Formats: sequence, structure tokens, C-alpha cells
Amino acid sequence: MKKQIGRRDFLAMAAAGAASAAGLPLLAGCSKKSPGAPPEAGALEVVAAPPPPPPADVAASPPETGYFAQNFGVDRELLRKTIQRGLSKGGDHCEVFLQHKIADFVAFEDGQVNEAYARVDLGAGVRVLLGDQTGYAFSEDLAPESLGRAAETAAAIAAAAAGAPPGTFTPVEVPAALYPTEPQWLAVAPSDKLAIVDAVGKKLAAGDPSVIKAAVRFRAEDDIVLVANSDGAFVENRRPMTFLYVTCTAEKGGRRETNWYSRSSRGGPGFYTPQVIDAMAAEAVKRTMLLFDAVTPPAGEMPVVLAPATSGIQLHEAMGHGFEADFNRKGISIFSSMMGRKIAAEFVTIIDSGLEPGNRGALGVDDEGTPGRRTVLVDKGVLVSYLHDRISAKHYGVERTGNGRREDFRFPPIPRMRVTFMESGPHGHDEIIGSVQKGLYAIDFSNGEVNIGAGDYSFYVKTGYLIEDGKLTSPVKDVNLIGNGPDSLGQVDMVGGDFELDGGTWTCGKDGQGVPVGLGLPTIRVAAITVGGVRS
Repeated sequence: MKKQIGRRDFLAMAAAGAASAAGLPLLAGCSKKSPGAPPEAGALEVVAAPPPPPPADVAASPPETGYFAQNFGVDRELLRKTIQRGLSKGGDHCEVFLQHKIADFVAFEDGQVNEAYARVDLGAGVRVLLGDQTGYAFSEDLAPESLGRAAETAAAIAAAAAGAPPGTFTPVEVPAALYPTEPQWLAVAPSDKLAIVDAVGKKLAAGDPSVIKAAVRFRAEDDIVLVANSDGAFVENRRPMTFLYVTCTAEKGGRRETNWYSRSSRGGPGFYTPQVIDAMAAEAVKRTMLLFDAVTPPAGEMPVVLAPATSGIQLHEAMGHGFEADFNRKGISIFSSMMGRKIAAEFVTIIDSGLEPGNRGALGVDDEGTPGRRTVLVDKGVLVSYLHDRISAKHYGVERTGNGRREDFRFPPIPRMRVTFMESGPHGHDEIIGSVQKGLYAIDFSNGEVNIGAGDYSFYVKTGYLIEDGKLTSPVKDVNLIGNGPDSLGQVDMVGGDFELDGGTWTCGKDGQGVPVGLGLPTIRVAAITVGGVRS
């Protein structure tokens, strides 16, 4: 019989384990004893009675496999009973989402590691659907009574005859080899994590004599989720994640400039090779030093060339959110009346995919239990699909696309992007740059704002260059790009053959939820975007 552990007891145990793993002293008083040793004087010895043997004609059931069954006693029968309580008032669909996440954070600044902590998150969310309506409740305790109460709370959305739970569960097939399926970071010694941060920080500081401050932020987590629903779907998925974010500040001639660089992966410690660490420090220093020679470009409307990889954030924000089906179902998105219409040149194809191995936005199965897939949104210039969760797919009468995502068990899933990118086109990189007489080459962005309904956007360009007479010239700073997503998409008149996925630390916010995402782009030219600089 498996003992049920309450959340408070579990967190206390996890904290003790984390302290032990980190080499921190624990309170004396709990000593390990050899088997069969007599109790200490004054100690109370408790001996559990052995369970009665099963009747001779009843075979003992083998223990259920699975992470949550083995570690928390949440087996399939408990899931079935929880779903039954969720359907007790007549909902159309019930889903149980379990999550256990253990994360470490380490920070380096001023020549030393100055912050470190661990976080353990454990809980369950129960969702009941009735048409387009959602009943949702969560619990930070996986005990049967807590799961049952959450299910009954979510069930209150309905008031009809009870539905039937699944008789059995059918495992969901998850695409293989997207990211590791075994624990990655739990077994890594704290000293090894500190070594990664320390190495990058020291390389940053030594990257140029002008560097006066180097800061590093590191996070690594093992996250495992379970989804079981009234359709009979059942899946567990382990999702490792790590990121390294570095900031460099330099001073020359009384001026100070700051820039940054980041990398992220759904991988383990093998991601941080010496080559990756060297490249991160070098790129952060390079981007910072460029700012000392940067100029502010003239303001006005001009051709803008978006560099490969990182500038895919403009595609994500200015167009990608408009493809999410809930905005279209509610008539909010400017794309809600454009399905099947030509919205870009024939060499423009836009994809949202969960199948990019190791990428921060990779997702073998979404948070509704739908397997990851590759979804074509714009096919040769024509809008052919939105990004769907269960609710929107039912509304439109189409298949789910694997885009039902949530920040954690405290939130219901909603349509979200995964890895969103434009495929390569027919033009060469140098050809695209050479076609611009006076314009801007944008490499890296920050602080973007988008109006989903109208599609209007504004982005701050952190790293870029002027294009003059078909050549890259001065680096630029203090630049804003102002435009409209659908309009800019329609003005993409050249697409390069150098597509590249970005490996940065992108987290997308929507409805109060943040989820990790990926993005990418080949070199593209937008015929005209308003550049906010200085008046010429």
C-alpha cells in the first residue's frame, strides 16, 4: 500500500533533500541506523502490521508504473474517480493536469556568485468544459480528497445528469527525440551548476578592458506533467529546461553602455559546452562595444531588413498572436475574417511547430494531451490555419493543433504559440542587403508592444546597422520600428534562403500566463516600416 504524502510534508522532505544535495548542514538529531538495531532509550518504536495476504484465488495486482503513481500514489483509478467527480454535474469534458517541477536558480555579479535558490512546485488542475464555458480549479495537494474537491468545484459550471468516466485510459504517443525523457538536472551537483555561471561571468569580465560589470542569470529545471481526460487519453511528459542570460556593461570616455545575450534549451548539462560558454561571453561583449560607435538613424518610412533568427520576435508578436484561434473565435484578431485569403507573397510560408528538437518552445505533447505536430499557418502566402486548443478546434470543426498551453497547473490551457517561424525563400542574403539604398538592418529587439485587434506594433531595436548604398555601415541605437502586422507581412518582398532558429530565452505573456517559446526567421526585407529615430 502506498502512503499518501500531503504537500506540506512533501515540501519539507524536498527542502531537506535540496539542502543535502547542495552540501548545506542539516540539523542533527536524525541519524541513520543499521537494520535491526534496538531503539534508543526513551524512543517509541512503531512496528507496522504486515498486510494480510490476498485470498488464494485472487492474484495480487502488480504496482502501477508511472511517475505520479509511483511517487505520489496518483494512479489511474484515482484519476478515473477524479474525472467522474468532474463530470458529476453533466459537463461535456473533464481533464486532470498534474505537475511536479524542481528548479534551481544561480546568479553571478560583481565577480562572485551572489544568489542561489531552489523551488519545488507540485499540484493539480481540473478543468470541466460545457460548450465554450470553462470550470477550473486547482490544488497544491495531490491527496484523493483534494483532487475530488477540485473536480467538484470545476464541475459547478454544469447542472445536468452526470457523465461517465473513461473505463480505461489509452496512452498518447509522444514524438520521440525532441528532448531528454530522463531527469537531467536533479542529479547535477550544485558545484557543477556554479561552475557554469562562474565560467561565463569571468569570461565576460575579461572580454574587453572597458567591461566594468558582468552579470549572469542561470536556471535549470526538471518538469514532469501528466494529462488524463474523459476521452480516455493518458500521457506523462518530462520537460527539462535551462537558460543562461548574460549582461555586460562597459565604460569608455565617461560613457556607459549595456547589452545582453542569452541561450536556452530543453536539454541537460551537456548543452553548456566550452564552445557555447565562450561564444555567449564573446557575443555579449561584442554587442555592448558596438553601442559606443552607434548612431541614431534618421526617422521616417524606409525599407527594413530583418536579420535571421532573433528578429523572428517581430513575426511572433506582430503576426503570431493574431493567428491564435481564441482571438479569432472571439472576433478580436485582424485575421479573423481572412481564412483562405492571400495575405503575403507566394514565397512566404509561416509555421508553428512543437517538433524542433531541443528548442525552448519544443513540445512533444501539449497541456491538453494533444501530441506535438507541425502546423502550417500561411502556405505560399495564403492563410490556411489558426493555432487551436480543444475549445477552438471544436468551434471551427477542425483538428487540434497541439497549441493548448498553460503556465502551470494553476491555469487552464489556452491557444499559445510554440516555435513560430518563416521558412526560407528564394533570395540571397547579400542580394537582399544590396537591394536597399537607404534603410535599416535590424538584428535584436526588446520592449515590443502589439495591439492584437488592430495588429499595430512598436519594437525597440537593440542591435542593428544602417544600410547605405547596398552595404551595412554604422551600428545604430535608440531605434523604434512602428507598423502594422498584416500590412508589414503584405510588404515582405524578399525572403532569404538562410533560415535560422533562435536559441534565446523567450517567454511569451498572454492573459497573465507566461510560457517558453521559440522563434526564427531567414533574412527578409519589408518594403516599408516607419523608423523612429531623429529628424534628418
